[in-house]
Amino acid sequence: MTAPNIVLWVYIVLLVAGGLVGFLKAGSKASLIASSLFALPLVLAALGIVPVLVAEVVLGILLAYMGMKFAKSKKFMPSGLMAILSAVALALRFFLK
Repeated sequence: MTAPNIVLWVYIVLLVAGGLVGFLKAGSKASLIASSLFALPLVLAALGIVPVLVAEVVLGILLAYMGMKFAKSKKFMPSGLMAILSAVALALRFFLK
């Protein structure tokens, strides 16, 4: 397993765990569904079923969306944390190739 794939798997686990926490703490079904839907193409990319570019596009979309949400709300959890994790995952995937 390559380093960029390890980064992707760690991100997938954190993404789904965050959705699960949002569901358990706040009863947010949307959080659980959204995290699962965004994790699906990342899993497919990590397994080599879809092109790696799909993972980078999804990470970029999550970075932009969570970054805008954080800028608007000024609440670090969960949007600020996810924006930072998305940026770190995207950067590591590029630098570790």
